[in-house]
Amino acid sequence: MTPSPLAPLTTDALFGRIEAIFRRAGMNEVQAGAMARVLTAGERDHCKSHGIYRIEGTLRTVKAGKVNPQAVPVLSPDDGSALVRVDARGGFANAAFELGLPELAARARRLGMAAMVINDCTHLAALWPEVEAVTAHGLAAMVMCPSYATVAPTGGTDPLLGTNPFAFGWPRRDSDPYVFDFATSVAARGEVELHRRAGKPLPEGWALDADGNPTTDPEAALAGAMLPFGGHKGSAISTMIELLAGIMIGDLTSPEVLDYLGTTTLAPRHGELILAFSPGAFAKGRPGDPFARAEALFEAIIGQGARLPSQRRFKARAASVAEGITLSAEETAQLDRFLVSGLDAI
Repeated sequence: MTPSPLAPLTTDALFGRIEAIFRRAGMNEVQAGAMARVLTAGERDHCKSHGIYRIEGTLRTVKAGKVNPQAVPVLSPDDGSALVRVDARGGFANAAFELGLPELAARARRLGMAAMVINDCTHLAALWPEVEAVTAHGLAAMVMCPSYATVAPTGGTDPLLGTNPFAFGWPRRDSDPYVFDFATSVAARGEVELHRRAGKPLPEGWALDADGNPTTDPEAALAGAMLPFGGHKGSAISTMIELLAGIMIGDLTSPEVLDYLGTTTLAPRHGELILAFSPGAFAKGRPGDPFARAEALFEAIIGQGARLPSQRRFKARAASVAEGITLSAEETAQLDRFLVSGLDAI
């Protein structure tokens, strides 16, 4: 029986709706499935800025011809090195990541560490689903990618860096992994857009207007520049990501992405870098179990009353699994419209 518009949906049911929307819009099974999985995960974990909100941007990018909806990513042959290369063929990064993950995990276990380079991809989802997919193999992970130029470097006033997300994960044997995923800007650009839609002012210190003046107006911020988190520290980390996940892997930097797209209304096309580490291999021959030692550290943090990152997200996930995912009537109507009209809805 089809649930009523306001009835909670299971994750499988929501996945089915999103996948159907993407197939209706002309995406092949590989692309539609990968994107539906990651956006369902965002909605399931109450990460509204990376859930179904991203469907519209996905469809807009397909309609503009800036991503290949029929792409089938290609994994390069194993050359015996620690480097796994995946050519996304102009499609979304998530499909390329799913293809390369088994090989990345196998090489990291064999060699102690490995890196996956994804080239010529479009990425507009959160990074934590990818980090969690690596930690599920018992490996630690770092994931990073550039974006398009929307962030001013510390001391500057014009957009130059991307929001440049960075994520890390540590596997835990009897618990959810230790995971953090954050933009190197003060907030993800999607958060600014959500403030604009809700008619809410931004917190101070998030953005500059087009003249380089501080602003709390979301409209002015979207026309101006966001700021890096932590001042010069966030600016330096963001620059590192441009170097490692842009220049080093032979793909686009954030200013080049903006030149290619000509707008910030479409999903950015660039590359992505995923690093995987085997804690057991790195700690081999040293005293103590690295996983047990990590648990002692986590317990000490929690013992002071602090919260580990992603704990609220894992709690939300458990609630969604138990109770379902509830969408508003407006959100449900939008999904229905996308399914009926496809790219004509954009």
